[in-house]
Amino acid sequence: MENFNIQAFIPLFYLVWSDDNLTDIEFETLKSFINSQTWLQEKDKLYLLTKIDKQNPPTREEIIGWKNQLETIVQNNPNISSIFDIIVDMSTASKTALGEFKNDFLQLENDLGVLGEEVVSQFKSKINLATSKSKTASNFDITKITALLNGDQAEIIDKVKKVISQPEFAYYTEESISSYRDKVYEWCKILANENFGNMAFPKEYGGGDDILNYFSIMETLSYHDLSLVIKFGVQFGLWGMSVQLLGTKKHHEKYLKDIGSLKLPGCFAMTETNHGSNVKGLETTATYDHQNKTFIIQTPYPNAQKEYIGNAAVHGQMATVFAKLIINNHDYGVNAFIVPLRDSEGNVLNGIKIGDCGPKMGLNGVDNGTIRFDNVIVPKENMLDRFASVNEKGVFESPIPSDNRRFFTMLGTLVGGRIGIPRSALAAAKSGLAIAIKYGDQRKQFGPDGESEVPILNYRIHQRRLLPHLAKTYAVHFALQYLTKRFVSRTEADMQEIEALAAGMKSYSSWSTTAILQECREACGGKGYLSINRLDRLKNDTEIYTTFEGDNTVLMQLVAKNRLSEFRKSFGKMDSVGLIQYVYENAKTVFSEKNPIATRRTDEAHLLDKQFHLQAFQYREKSILASAAKRIKKLIEDGLAAYDAFNVVQHHMIDVAQAYLERVTLEQFLFAIDTVEDKAIQAVLEKLAQLYALAQIEKNKAWFLEDGYLEPVKTKAIRKMVNQLCWDIRPDAVALVDAFAIPASCLAAPIAFQEQK
Repeated sequence: MENFNIQAFIPLFYLVWSDDNLTDIEFETLKSFINSQTWLQEKDKLYLLTKIDKQNPPTREEIIGWKNQLETIVQNNPNISSIFDIIVDMSTASKTALGEFKNDFLQLENDLGVLGEEVVSQFKSKINLATSKSKTASNFDITKITALLNGDQAEIIDKVKKVISQPEFAYYTEESISSYRDKVYEWCKILANENFGNMAFPKEYGGGDDILNYFSIMETLSYHDLSLVIKFGVQFGLWGMSVQLLGTKKHHEKYLKDIGSLKLPGCFAMTETNHGSNVKGLETTATYDHQNKTFIIQTPYPNAQKEYIGNAAVHGQMATVFAKLIINNHDYGVNAFIVPLRDSEGNVLNGIKIGDCGPKMGLNGVDNGTIRFDNVIVPKENMLDRFASVNEKGVFESPIPSDNRRFFTMLGTLVGGRIGIPRSALAAAKSGLAIAIKYGDQRKQFGPDGESEVPILNYRIHQRRLLPHLAKTYAVHFALQYLTKRFVSRTEADMQEIEALAAGMKSYSSWSTTAILQECREACGGKGYLSINRLDRLKNDTEIYTTFEGDNTVLMQLVAKNRLSEFRKSFGKMDSVGLIQYVYENAKTVFSEKNPIATRRTDEAHLLDKQFHLQAFQYREKSILASAAKRIKKLIEDGLAAYDAFNVVQHHMIDVAQAYLERVTLEQFLFAIDTVEDKAIQAVLEKLAQLYALAQIEKNKAWFLEDGYLEPVKTKAIRKMVNQLCWDIRPDAVALVDAFAIPASCLAAPIAFQEQK
């Protein structure tokens, strides 16, 4: 093989014979190529065809010789990037002469289904392969990020972590649901003894009077067992805070200390079989008997039973029951009443019928049950009367004259549940990511020929699966901190916006967690399927988060309607059509013009610029809001009832809410980064913020392209930049999940700690 005609085929011979999955098509394709080349002499064709005769394969030594030739050429010439480059280097013919045949060889590569760059990479020096070289690094002080995440609640967070790391909190692994429920109840007692349960209650009733610490307790407990979190939340959050926030001093004095110590386990009985999200439609009744000064609590028919009530099936002794107040046959709407369920020995009381919801997809340590009431009589003082009461004359009274306003004020006091749940979901996402990323850093698969296998986290597609989720988790953390602080410092004037933001963040965080945990499970392969590695429990236990405390899709409608009515106060009692028109016109006036240069700009400095990210998010939010308002306005003008008009655009309303939440989340992430003084930490957080922003733009690229805000050349550049950011963040990925500071006993999954051989 001394002339060019023969030398040119060595890379192709090696390629065909080194393929473990040799096919007849490959042989026939190469034969056809050789026979079709008019520049080959007949004797050369015959010789070349002998080299691809399946009945007479080359010797092992001959194949190795070809490989050595190719490695020498490629490693001595770093500019080689294709098979044809090798051919040029091997040949004595001039490059000009060879250029005539380049297209023929490139077409052959295509016909054989090979990628020249990938083939060439096999022969490069393994020392220089970027995939093999990428390693976990420690480029910043992890404890400083932990301190930033914990904020002012660091002390209580550390205290909770210390408690749940004790041997008493070893994970429950038996199959008995009954025993599991008892174990969770025991854990709750330990937490109550630590004064964690009453943390938000007033100090005069044994509490800590600190709602910020309470939310941090809930989130930190979520690193442990989510059945415990929900049981804890039902007892001290829903049951306890309903008494605290809907009741008055007489209720506080009578119940709060016992609730906080878990001496009085209770329930929050709102949801009914026929009514979940539509609280106004609840059908349980509380009929006032003025002669006896009592209320008669009644389940009018089976599907009006209270359903899915935590603490009901086994442990609950009392419940806050939401029921329609009936006085002299007049319905005064939904109010709240304290109703006994069991005596102190656990015996169900007369008139109470309790069922067990039984095994569930997850959270089987929580005793969810059904409750029916059959003429259950409770005294007048059992009405939680902060916002409504029955006076001594048997007349309904309320400091809030509007029925609608009173109803939403009552529910607004309970918005804390929609803060605790997304923070719990966030902790579960952090746990899943910690397990998957630490495993990906250790688990090795594949690698260059003759070299060691490579950690799977080094592969770009694996980074793509996990690292945008890591960036989003950091972003959501700071958005939820913002929501929590706004809730704690709330005023009546901004309560509607806070309620909408809480509803939205509950949806955004829990949907995110569901997606993250599924990706983490798949990224861990078969190991992620094993219960010992906890991803199954995390997935199953958080599945309900998307529908309890409000169905996410319904809550997103609430968010969108709030955005549509955001200017109502400025214009008094404007009707719905006028309001929608104003929102649309106002949004139009603040649109930034689409700059034809910016829509195509692809330089790195621009793509990574936070101002570009913010403007894109803001533009999308305002545009979608305006177009939704315009659509509703037109539908109404065309004669459709307002109720039907909103029904027609429900899918559009979800987009309104989503765009709003993404903008808030990005803003809060950037605000948090601005508070960081440590340059190394600021740098890695900025990369995460860039990845979050660009990943969301990429996710919504169809909208941006349809709108004309971006052009295809730019969305392609954004996709490339997302890949690059994942690569840049990979060395810090393990440190970034270590910064969550999840106790080892809580993370527990062996694959997060065992080095994979």
